[in-house]
Amino acid sequence: MIFYRMKSHDIGRNLATEQYLMNHLNLTEPLLLFYYQTPCIIVGRNQNTLEEVNQDYVAEHDITVTRRLSGGGAVFDDLGNLSFSFVINNPDEFGDFKTFTQPIVDALHEMGATGVEVSGRNDLLVDGKKFSGNAMYTKNGKIFSHGTLMLDVDLDVVTHALNVPEDKIKSKGIKSVRSRVTNLKPYLSPEYQDLAVPEFRDTILKKLYGVDDVAQIADKEYQLTQEDEAAIEDLVTKYYHNWEWVYGSSPEFTVKKRQHFDAGTIDARILVKSGKIQQITFFGDFFGTKDVAELAQQLVGVRYDEKTLAKTLQMINTDNYFAGIPKQQLLKLLV
Repeated sequence: MIFYRMKSHDIGRNLATEQYLMNHLNLTEPLLLFYYQTPCIIVGRNQNTLEEVNQDYVAEHDITVTRRLSGGGAVFDDLGNLSFSFVINNPDEFGDFKTFTQPIVDALHEMGATGVEVSGRNDLLVDGKKFSGNAMYTKNGKIFSHGTLMLDVDLDVVTHALNVPEDKIKSKGIKSVRSRVTNLKPYLSPEYQDLAVPEFRDTILKKLYGVDDVAQIADKEYQLTQEDEAAIEDLVTKYYHNWEWVYGSSPEFTVKKRQHFDAGTIDARILVKSGKIQQITFFGDFFGTKDVAELAQQLVGVRYDEKTLAKTLQMINTDNYFAGIPKQQLLKLLV
């Protein structure tokens, strides 16, 4: 087995590195990747991003949002989480999460977390609480199975960032199943409880390889070439930092937004496809000098995000359609 410890703390670059190495390395033995990153949410390939993410909260707290290649539910990561990924050649093992996670489970048992177990389809639990979610992706005869290890994650942020306000969104996207979560740190033996994530990662590596020092397995560590770096940067731009991939790839969905203002009630029904407004209809007891259908037509094709809608509405006198209702309040209602 060879391994690579990613140096980046950017989730986009780390996922791009995983994708690139899976597609371009000629694997004669399994590849193990470790990475950790600044606060971010990673939604599954088949999910509706807006349905999974508390947009106001992530914007306020500068949390990166991206989409991964694999399926499954949304996860929150910060610098207290360690991600791992096994990449192999055998596509017949797709879906066998227990086999892929067992080496990690064994290492954690050696570190004192004897209550760690594989549960359900793709979770790792300790004391009945989830600390690891796992997902898989396969292409061209290869598989990667990646997962999280919540060592010391800010659990308060998890509950806010992934707690979507009641929007009445109806979507065909795969929805996350919320479970009780916990950090792994309290379940480790005392000598391991003060480990920072890099030390935690290297301790797992030593357990997996049966060595006392990571330097003993230096010949097993992959080193990126300049060619690798350039190709990875292209993937970051094409996928993980690309609005079209992160939001535009969401399944078609509808949103119902209703709010009472002093000047009347607005009930907006919005159909979103490929991340853009496909159709929008306004109902309510508001007043205006112009037909609100004209405004609706001007919003068709606009990206369904606050920044783009704000820019579009800035050029429109919305008081003509919703007399007495401030533009900023209309924007807040829509997104």
